[in-house]
Amino acid sequence: MKRILLFFLTFAMVQMTLAQNNFQKALHTITIATKENVRVPFSDTSGNSVEFPISIIKGQEEGPVFTMIAGVHGYEYPPIVATQALLKEIDPMKLKGTLIIIPIANKGSFYTRTPFINPQDNKNLNNAFPGKKDGSITEQIAYFITTHIISESDVVLDIHGGDACEDLIPFVCYYDNQKKPDKTALAKKLSEQSGFEYVVSYPYTITEKDPAKYTFKQAVQDGKTALSIECGKLGNVQEENVALIKKGVFNMLETMGMYTNGTGAHKNIIYRNSQVYIDSSVKGIFYSDYKAGDRVKKGDIVGYTTDEFGNTLEEYNASTDGIVLYMLATPPINVDDTVMCISSYIEN
Repeated sequence: MKRILLFFLTFAMVQMTLAQNNFQKALHTITIATKENVRVPFSDTSGNSVEFPISIIKGQEEGPVFTMIAGVHGYEYPPIVATQALLKEIDPMKLKGTLIIIPIANKGSFYTRTPFINPQDNKNLNNAFPGKKDGSITEQIAYFITTHIISESDVVLDIHGGDACEDLIPFVCYYDNQKKPDKTALAKKLSEQSGFEYVVSYPYTITEKDPAKYTFKQAVQDGKTALSIECGKLGNVQEENVALIKKGVFNMLETMGMYTNGTGAHKNIIYRNSQVYIDSSVKGIFYSDYKAGDRVKKGDIVGYTTDEFGNTLEEYNASTDGIVLYMLATPPINVDDTVMCISSYIEN
């Protein structure tokens, strides 16, 4: 029995290596002005398997490698739908450089309509980086993105939205990594030129040896220019958010000198650089009169949780002035859930 299991594991690893080599071959040898689609198979010792989709679009001229990743959380639909549209609309004849596009990174989550995690191994892809070569299915995907996708990229754009339970205002964000000022400056410029009204920066505090956990944070740690779009909410497809994501991508590509279909920066950019999180310490039923984009004052009661009989278990107070960047917007709440992210701007 052990020999049979070892045979199948060895066979799966050989097949995966061949497919990964096919990705490398396609990336480096496909002719100019061409699009090629590749599927990379993964399987783990628990019997989970998936084919990981990658599209490579090579332009007429040499140029930067710009990577777009959608569907790291498979219940975040506007990024996935926007990426599907971009795959159809981008003309290789008008492109300078190369696009690597991952249309659905977490197919296990997408096809089972599961928020946040891949139900095949109950792991969150956006908490798994840098991943493991011989780990579970999610850890293998994270490892592949780290070692094969990010390593080939000049710019990495990770496209997210509000998951099934999250209300969220559209924004673009980057890490303020002061140790790599050139990469950070480009990430800031791409954010500002994206056409999004809200430009949010996060502090970058991890060391080179700390696990990055998050997709585009891994790219920052690996010395790449990286940023993220957050657009969409509540596990639905909003056409206006699909259009905003597409506009953001085209504006970034034009800023990079790779494509000419941009519309320019938002006329009144709002900057945010300080985020405070309110977390739940109880399990129950959540109530709030607030929504994403609302302004709050320090001390405001922004929500509360009751038990099944309506008895209040916990109240939530704003610990700072700011706007609600995103928040829980459905009644079920569990211990350690993020109730709300309040964002503000602090002068340096």
